[in-house]
Amino acid sequence: MTIGASVLFEPTVIRGMKLANRFVRSATWEGLAGPEGGVTPELAGLYARFARGRVGLIISSHAFVTPEGRAGSRQLGVHDDSMMPGLRSLAAAVHEAGGAIALQIAHAGLWASPGPVPGTAAGAVAAAEAAQPLGPSVRQTESGTLGREMSLADIAAVTQAFAAAAARAKAAGCDAVQIHGAHGYLLSEFLSPLFNTREDEYGGTVANRTRLVVEVTAAIRAVVGPDYPVLIKLNSEDFVPGGLSVDDMLESAALVAGAGVDAIELSGGTSLSGDLGPIRTRRGIPQEREAYYEEAALRLKKKVRVAVMLVGGIRSFEEAERLVAGGYTDYIALSRPFICEPDLVARWETGDRSPSGCRSDNRCFYKGLKGEGMSCVHAKRAGSPGRSGRPAAAN
Repeated sequence: MTIGASVLFEPTVIRGMKLANRFVRSATWEGLAGPEGGVTPELAGLYARFARGRVGLIISSHAFVTPEGRAGSRQLGVHDDSMMPGLRSLAAAVHEAGGAIALQIAHAGLWASPGPVPGTAAGAVAAAEAAQPLGPSVRQTESGTLGREMSLADIAAVTQAFAAAAARAKAAGCDAVQIHGAHGYLLSEFLSPLFNTREDEYGGTVANRTRLVVEVTAAIRAVVGPDYPVLIKLNSEDFVPGGLSVDDMLESAALVAGAGVDAIELSGGTSLSGDLGPIRTRRGIPQEREAYYEEAALRLKKKVRVAVMLVGGIRSFEEAERLVAGGYTDYIALSRPFICEPDLVARWETGDRSPSGCRSDNRCFYKGLKGEGMSCVHAKRAGSPGRSGRPAAAN
């Protein structure tokens, strides 16, 4: 029985994609993909559980578009047609449970750690292993140089790889595709003056630094057609000296919106951002503060006409409702709260609107890093079936 009306439970539509409410599962690496990047029964079962838990839109964990763009082990892949059967099963599992799914497509750029990718051509594997990570520019670090500056041919190849990945997502039955342009990965690196020191048409001004993201968006729109939802995830800012600023983000977002995206999810931080990275703990954050990027989101809402999704620190129903009703965002995106409690939205919808039990301590990643799939260590110990007595990564 549904208790009480709320703007959060309004049905919405994004370019023909019907969503039951305004809750989004933000892309979260689960450590449940197969060694080749394929969908496993455990991964499909987890997404089906999110759908049964009334998550309006499930955004998949980042799926690598090329072998050399892989971030690490047990990561989902969309780089090859061999991934299609698994991706179809993933979309079908979500649909059978009454949900909607967007596939997030990504290239890790300078932070890539591809290793061998079984199932691809031997030459491609050897090339991926031998290559330096690709980036907009070579980055100087304390231990030396990092990465190889992408040539124009590299840029063109990556653009087509994103387009091919989006075409696979659509063919697999996914309801939308999301471009990963945040967190210091490749597209985010191009947007950031810290990582992008190029002097050609892909560097310098905000428009030039946004050029690759615009070209990727346009290439995706060309292959998926005019009626398929295309989303993007962007940093509000990098939270590191010399990095992307909110003002830069707003200019980039307007250009990307003009290129054909339908919704922008706003996040923030990179692996160099310390306590202000993408996966924050509660250190240094005032107790009353939940939404990390709300001011940037409000400015973005005033800048663009596409839908805005806000992720980052939101843990209570009241805060989520305030952000939507107050015009800060159109959708509430959550990540770790769904690791803690996959059925959180259903619980809120049926009247129990106490906050998520997520402690934001990141201990949920421990098992994922060991290849066992992520789960909330606190919820498992509590053993409360109403909240998440079973691990979030279990079927």
